[in-house]
Amino acid sequence: MLILKGYQAAEVDPIAAREMRFAIEEFNADYCAVLDAGEVEQWPDFFTEDAVYRVTAKENADEGLPVGLVYAQGKNMLRDRATAIARTQMFAPRYNLHVVGNARVLKVRDNGDILAQSNFILLQTLVEGPTTLHMAGRYYDRFEAGGRLLKERQVVYDTTIIANDLVYPI
Repeated sequence: MLILKGYQAAEVDPIAAREMRFAIEEFNADYCAVLDAGEVEQWPDFFTEDAVYRVTAKENADEGLPVGLVYAQGKNMLRDRATAIARTQMFAPRYNLHVVGNARVLKVRDNGDILAQSNFILLQTLVEGPTTLHMAGRYYDRFEAGGRLLKERQVVYDTTIIANDLVYPI
């Protein structure tokens, strides 16, 4: 099964898509604000109890390979990851800045789930260093009806050489 199966562009009613896109843009703004503020322990609150979160390379996603840098299934795994990051910092202090845009509603399933795609870049500034492009890519999302919580976020990064300190959620 392809990782991104079902995320191809599809016909969606333009008026309904506009409202959903706005909800998704608001969601992403709140999601990024929490992460950029370093409030990583609030990060799991953006997901449903049975959510899936995966970070994988574009090459793997294109080939339908499930291997990724990060994989969490269920809110409890997300909480564990967030707690570990927040309470056991063993890496240099940094500031992150997410820039997310070009949200597109791709499909609305019969159960109301919304499939969407957004582009992102993640800038990172080490406390004693310059700002660098940490990662760029796309979010492939499955939102519950209404776009308030994520059932699935697949972070597919284009960056071919990534830093070996990928710790924070993307």
